[in-house]
Amino acid sequence: MIRREIPVFLVVGALAVLSDFTVYRFLTWAGMMVNLAKAIGFLSGTAFAYFANRLWTFSHAQPTHGSGWRFILLYASTLTVNVQLNALVLNAFAGEKATIPLAFLIATATSAALNFLGLKFFVFRSHHIPETI
Repeated sequence: MIRREIPVFLVVGALAVLSDFTVYRFLTWAGMMVNLAKAIGFLSGTAFAYFANRLWTFSHAQPTHGSGWRFILLYASTLTVNVQLNALVLNAFAGEKATIPLAFLIATATSAALNFLGLKFFVFRSHHIPETI
């Protein structure tokens, strides 16, 4: 099952990241504070990610009991990691030419890995008990 889930998660994630990056860059270009723009960009892909991962990646046609609050808890946690890591890299490489894309990439890769693990084992975990012999 995980062999199917990882590639699908990566496609869903790529679409969510595209939304994140586009909104983030637009808002920073428009003069918004970087951390706020990063948070809004991250959240822009969140709604899409929830439904696409629930329906396509983890094949849950209906939300499981509590999956909504678990998703919010997971994404609030990874949002914090994402924004803080982005700020850390921006500060560490201030003045370098590719700082914004580098910070974005590191923050996104880290939160994506945490999101997959959280979605698989916390949000959309399977409730069936495996048969024993």
